[in-house]
Amino acid sequence: MTKFTSDRLLLFGATGDLSRRMLLPSLCALDAEGLLDPDIQIIATARSEMDDQAFRNFARESLEQFLAPERRGGMATFLNRLFYQQLDANDPEGYKALAAKVGEPKQGLSIFLSTAPSLFEPTIRGLEQNGLAGPNVRIALEKPLGIDLASSKVINDAVASAFPEDRIFRIDHYLGKETVQNLIALRFANLMFEPLWNAAHIDHVQITVSETVGLESRVGYYDDSGALRDMVQNHMLQLLALVAMEPPVSYEATTVRDEKVKVLRSLRQIKAEETVTGQYRAGAINGEAVPGYDEELGKPSDTETFVAIKAHIDNWRWQGVPFYMRTGKRMPKRTTEVVVQFRDVPHSIFSGRGARTVPNRLVISLQPDENITLSLMAKMPGLDREGFGLRAIPLAISMPDAFAGPQRRIAYERLWLDLIEGDQTLFVRRDEVEAQWEWIDAIRATWEEHRIEPKTYTAGSWGPSAAIALAERDGVTWHE
Repeated sequence: MTKFTSDRLLLFGATGDLSRRMLLPSLCALDAEGLLDPDIQIIATARSEMDDQAFRNFARESLEQFLAPERRGGMATFLNRLFYQQLDANDPEGYKALAAKVGEPKQGLSIFLSTAPSLFEPTIRGLEQNGLAGPNVRIALEKPLGIDLASSKVINDAVASAFPEDRIFRIDHYLGKETVQNLIALRFANLMFEPLWNAAHIDHVQITVSETVGLESRVGYYDDSGALRDMVQNHMLQLLALVAMEPPVSYEATTVRDEKVKVLRSLRQIKAEETVTGQYRAGAINGEAVPGYDEELGKPSDTETFVAIKAHIDNWRWQGVPFYMRTGKRMPKRTTEVVVQFRDVPHSIFSGRGARTVPNRLVISLQPDENITLSLMAKMPGLDREGFGLRAIPLAISMPDAFAGPQRRIAYERLWLDLIEGDQTLFVRRDEVEAQWEWIDAIRATWEEHRIEPKTYTAGSWGPSAAIALAERDGVTWHE
């Protein structure tokens, strides 16, 4: 694999929402800190007709809206790095002008596709035919990568026809979050956790990704996708793989991804009674009335906006440990967290003194705040004349407070840098994507076979009551 640092960036979908909110602000923040090559050029492309200056004005408005003022240092210098070339991705002739605009990089070119998957194939063909897919070119692909295993293979085959796997960077932006990387550090840099990280000591694991928003601007995409494809197939399965994987030999792209794919291939096929789907109806979020999904969509739909799953990993480490996953829109609060519930002590020496032990619990919060909390049993202050008192107390680490100085970064900042430098550790390999889709397709087939349709739930609640029962049947309560 040829190592090079890119000095040209080519951004497709440059006028889209992701570009405005995340991609351009991330690049500007990196540039303000001197983390981009001083000679780097960023060529933006989209269907909109504008020249370089018009795009720079567009970018300035985006940065003023979505990037904190203290992170915009030298914004004028960054804006001067931006160039624009209008392109209809389906027009083969347009790629000649795009290639001329990109020019000849001194070291290498990194391409970021933030476009609809239907445009991937003609885009790859246009790039290849116009000299933009050579050995010094990398390509990053933003999700969704298909709607099932078959369509994913079509996309991956199209990309692989022009780019080898070591130059393909499939993005799951959750992997760029600091706390997700801290999950790896927590497991493999601390002796106290790894000996306990198995079925003998862990009762169950919960993974929750909840959103307060509804459809917003994603009406067309979301109704064709649903919660299972939108969140479980990528973000949640990646979190599960990081929690469950074996220790890699080193923190390198190949070894980390080898271990993740082993977990994904060990997932047991879901039974009908191990999954619950839902769709929100009108309710209230933070005291404000919100419409139901069908009202927002403007028509009836059987697309799920909520899904809960009881998953099992059939391997030595995790046999018998359920992984409860749930995600939904219009939930009471926005949160992403992993809860590792340890088993209780095998024998309490304090029971004869009236004390009750509570199993330890590790909570890793990704959003809205990045925190790690471990509940420990401690003695309550007192002379114990009424009995020996125990209480669970939190040992909490707030990531922003624990490390004074570093700013809270946008996840795409790290991903941009890794793309530019060619580090694939935090990107998803093809066999991971396909293992994820294979499991997801089997769930959808189960839904169809058993005619499982979304149950309604009120916006502002934690989903259908059946999702609560899914866990409570095992004596488990969702962490809220």
